Amino acid sequence: MFTITTITLAAALAQAPEQPAATEATTTKPAATAAPAEQAPAASAQPAMPAEPPAPIAYEPPALSPQSPPIPPELAQLMKDVRWQWNLVQSYQAETDIEPGGLTDPEKMAMVGILQAIAAEKWDEALALLRPNLTDTSNPAFDFTLGNVFFQREQLDDAATMYRRTVEKFPKFRRAWKNLGMIHVRKSEFPQAIEAMQKVVELGGEDSVTFGLLGYCYGNTDNPLGAESAYRQAILLDPKTKDWKLGLARAFFKQGRYPDAITLTGDLIAQNPEAIDLWMLQANAYLGSNQAMKAAQNYEIVDRLGKPTIETLNMCGDIYVNEGLYADAVRCYSRAMEMTPRGPAERGIRACRVLIARQANDESESLISAMERIYGNDLSANERKDLLKLRSRLAVAKGAGEEEAKVLAEIVALDPMDGEALILLGQYHQRTGDPDRAVFNYEAAAKIEKFEADAKVRHAQLLVSQGKYAEALPLLRAAQQVKPRENIQSYLDQVERVAKQRGAAAGTGG
Repeated sequence: MFTITTITLAAALAQAPEQPAATEATTTKPAATAAPAEQAPAASAQPAMPAEPPAPIAYEPPALSPQSPPIPPELAQLMKDVRWQWNLVQSYQAETDIEPGGLTDPEKMAMVGILQAIAAEKWDEALALLRPNLTDTSNPAFDFTLGNVFFQREQLDDAATMYRRTVEKFPKFRRAWKNLGMIHVRKSEFPQAIEAMQKVVELGGEDSVTFGLLGYCYGNTDNPLGAESAYRQAILLDPKTKDWKLGLARAFFKQGRYPDAITLTGDLIAQNPEAIDLWMLQANAYLGSNQAMKAAQNYEIVDRLGKPTIETLNMCGDIYVNEGLYADAVRCYSRAMEMTPRGPAERGIRACRVLIARQANDESESLISAMERIYGNDLSANERKDLLKLRSRLAVAKGAGEEEAKVLAEIVALDPMDGEALILLGQYHQRTGDPDRAVFNYEAAAKIEKFEADAKVRHAQLLVSQGKYAEALPLLRAAQQVKPRENIQSYLDQVERVAKQRGAAAGTGG
């Protein structure tokens, strides 16, 4: 006789790829840039357009773990264990209310031969002995046994067919339902797995593994409340298995119950301080509860544990930018870009825009230089233009006008239809006392749909700086038609009031 070894299924949940949701956007959007607000010197009564402050970077927490098969190798290995399957077959008569009735004497003889072939791993012989006993009226134990053989041989579709046939013959066959549910879990067919596992519970199979797998399936079908209930039952029956607690913490996170997730992951981290997914889950929960610096501490610990990713480093950088720790932000962004495979340049470009908007000029220049050094010729034409524009903005911030003009001219030469570069060049000419060339650039940019609104606002500001309020109004109104903005509307109202006052004064004077 075999010695049956009890093997826990707890590891099945350890690496379950249930994705965090709820607190962050699926796509990190670049921080909103301030609406155009620069104006040439004018009279003290000239309307001032309210500027939008630099918006904080929107957080996109990294995924808790890389994409992996729903069932880890431990569970797959368990399901290959012939002794485990044989144990299931041997005990099929234990409870007659949930198992098929007894075998006839000829069926018993046949089953003995089948089990001996299975024990010797003589699969072809076992199949040959099983097939004559597979009829519409035969004992469902044979269908179930063939299902186990298929299961052990990783023929999951064939195994599922036999288990379904088994429960059609004997609907209360609990172990057949459980094995069918496991196959659906293996195939990531979570709704079908839930249906099978619910049947197991209905038939009295209230063990921790069944509830744990139910929790896992609920977590993958956007039902965190169901996952919480199932994991609580699993923990009640098996409080020592940390995997159920990890699943419960994820269920808390998906429900937006961040303090509960933080507390539970804290307990788990104390028991297993090198578990990266626990640090990551807790960090995401900190972000959800507006404790960004605590999240950054977790990401830094992940770094010290030797498991940083492009996403964790970039997230740290975003947090440090929002907290005004610009040197630390540049450090994180630069390291993310240096990783293999390299992160996309777009993230660094976005970070540079935010740093320049926050007047972190030295840090901006360091990050731009790092990007040029790391990416080199791998930068796309659009990315090179973006970096040139950033250098232009930096030159403006540092008062290096000639350098700005040189960079902008290079951009326009690369792409005469680059609306942003045309607007920046117009601003340069406006600041340096050449309004005609500025108007030429603004009008050229306004012909490009994406930049029409901003170009008209800049043109209107130039006219206002010249005291031409009435001429500025049509441009501002047109800009609001294309791209309504609260601060532009406020500016338009101010210009309109001054224009009316000037008109009334002129009428009175006449």
